[in-house]
Amino acid sequence: PGMMSPRTPTDPLQPWVAEFLLLLLQLCAPRHASCTSLLPHSCPAACICTSDLLSCSRKTLQHVPRVLPPTATTLDLSHNALTQLHDRWLAAVPHLEALHISHNQIKDLSPQAFHNASYLRHLDMSSNHLHAVETHYFDALVSLEELLLYNNRITRVAENAFTKLSGLRKVYLSWNNLTTFPFHSVQGLGNYSLRTLDLSSNSLSSIPVKELAALPENIRNGLYLHNNPVRCSCPLYLMLQHWKQRGFSSVKDFFEEHTCKVSDNVPQSLIKFLKYSHMFENCSAGSEDVRPVSFPAMVGQTLLLACNTSLTAMATTYMWISPHHEPIKHPGNNNRSLEVYHNGSLKIVAAKPWHSGVYVGLAINSPRNFSRLCEVNVTVHYPKPDGETFSTGLTTLLGCIVSLVLVIIYLYLTPCRCLSCCKKPAPLSPPQECSAQSSILSTTPPATDGPNRKVSANKHVVFLEPIRETQNGKIRLALGEDFPDPKHSKVLQLKLDTESISSIFSDTPIVS
Repeated sequence: PGMMSPRTPTDPLQPWVAEFLLLLLQLCAPRHASCTSLLPHSCPAACICTSDLLSCSRKTLQHVPRVLPPTATTLDLSHNALTQLHDRWLAAVPHLEALHISHNQIKDLSPQAFHNASYLRHLDMSSNHLHAVETHYFDALVSLEELLLYNNRITRVAENAFTKLSGLRKVYLSWNNLTTFPFHSVQGLGNYSLRTLDLSSNSLSSIPVKELAALPENIRNGLYLHNNPVRCSCPLYLMLQHWKQRGFSSVKDFFEEHTCKVSDNVPQSLIKFLKYSHMFENCSAGSEDVRPVSFPAMVGQTLLLACNTSLTAMATTYMWISPHHEPIKHPGNNNRSLEVYHNGSLKIVAAKPWHSGVYVGLAINSPRNFSRLCEVNVTVHYPKPDGETFSTGLTTLLGCIVSLVLVIIYLYLTPCRCLSCCKKPAPLSPPQECSAQSSILSTTPPATDGPNRKVSANKHVVFLEPIRETQNGKIRLALGEDFPDPKHSKVLQLKLDTESISSIFSDTPIVS
């Protein structure tokens, strides 16, 4: 009593619950892929799942797992033994953004292998066994930005393999077996969104210089052609030298890796023709090389760059490539510091030092037909301060004069700190007379000053008049008193000079 009893089989709610559970189990059976999201454990047994990551790397998988978590945005199937991808296999992961299938054994792709992957931005299929890049391989990946196909066995790329990839920014095709490449197919790719096209370490035997010269600035800056056995030619050398002067990363970062083949009959006749360029000293630039026009300016000025558009009257739009390899179309960039008018002029509002560099003007007639109009080399300087009248030479001269005056003052001023100390008169000397020895900076005081003594101009005479006196306990003899013979005066004079000097500059008294 007082307790609830369990429901009896006759309870009308129990059959309804049983029918609902039975229906749920039937709908969500493992054989139905549409109900995998309702299952509590939809992560493949050999994989690791997190909230938005599914990692099945290095599991020796030969087939893609049939059950994939729908919340995954990154799927890693690298380092396995996959040989093929069935159609629409990515429908189970509708939010996928990054897919890694590198280091497998995939030889080709079915026409609908990447359908239902409209959000995929990063695809890594490097280190597989692909032999070609067909048109239907990636045309469904409308959001793709990075495509990694290096270290495959690709010998051919279809003409329109990347045409529908409007957001493609980076393509890596290095370490393949390409002998040619359709460069004109990437001319209008995604309104110049392509930034990197790596074709290095292939088997390209020739480079179409004219087609490459027509490519947009941003593509040429990231077009890597090093380590290919191309035939040596002056147009190729001049083109790459021009790219080096422009500071393109494709040449600047791999300067020594650019090689060319001297002879077709000798496969090993490869030279680093940019590093050792003495073979191409006679190559002269052609008329197609456009020299940038200098355009000096001051900070804060408003600049207007214009090209000659008389020959491109049929052009539909105009575009400028900034020194930072950024495409600028009408109306301008995001912060409106650069504006493009309908007539093709480029306006730089309030020029700053970082606006310096080469600007390239292009005329676009169609997505695949454009021409270069001009190149303008803008140099932005800070203005010189007003009132600057002293030149560098005059400033240096004034500095030397001031230094000389200071040296003279230091040498000839009395090094006394108080005038009263310096003007103390000797007790036996009149205040108006000065001793000749007082001008000598010596620690020994003058001997004695006679009242009638006169200063002599002879520098060798130490005592002035023939008187008898003592100094430091030693008797001085007058000239006329000790040596009556005047002819010996010079000898005595030198001798007494020596004795007097030694006595004056000696701190130890000499006792006779």
